[in-house]
Amino acid sequence: MKPIPFIVALIVSLPAACLGADRLIDDFSHGAGPAWESKSFQGETRYFPAVVDNVPCLKAVADDSASGLFYKIEYDPAAEPILSWSWIVDNLVSRGDARTKAGDDYPARIYVVFPSLLFWRTRALNYVWANRLPVGQAIPNSFTANAMMVAVESGPAHLGQWRSYRRNIYDDFRRYFGDEPPEVGAIAIMTDTDNTGEKASACYGPIRVETSDQAATGP
Repeated sequence: MKPIPFIVALIVSLPAACLGADRLIDDFSHGAGPAWESKSFQGETRYFPAVVDNVPCLKAVADDSASGLFYKIEYDPAAEPILSWSWIVDNLVSRGDARTKAGDDYPARIYVVFPSLLFWRTRALNYVWANRLPVGQAIPNSFTANAMMVAVESGPAHLGQWRSYRRNIYDDFRRYFGDEPPEVGAIAIMTDTDNTGEKASACYGPIRVETSDQAATGP
């Protein structure tokens, strides 16, 4: 059961940093920066610096493991609504299925966490590379309705290719949770295979928060 303890861990850890306009969270040119903290659920997904297709990135390798990295930060999603990132995925989790607890594993995912003083009301958007959930669909996490799983990629069509995204998290929160979002409290990444017991690997490229009014990409 990953989403609930992971979300709680994000809101009780380090003091938050504050953002200005169009800020780079990390480009991973030297691996994960010092502001990233680790949270383990089963074993350790390995995160280390790499270069893929001449792009510096953070390599993640999971082997029947689930641990993530989180970056605690506070900002207003209405003022800075765009989250942009890129990743390249090597393989699918073959038994991955966002609709089931047994299949709640992903080769790549990025969280945006919206804390609450009542921790059980903390919510999160999870942008994932799914296996069976079609691109553009979003469903509540199989462990908790407070985490929405949004499939920005699905299936094998783009494996081994760098893929880039720009999501309007303000609009997504309103769409999937039905109300106004509170402040963001953290951004997190995780490659995990603890429920299926499989292996998966991916690389994460630069992550940014933007104020741009350009149209966000993604379904």
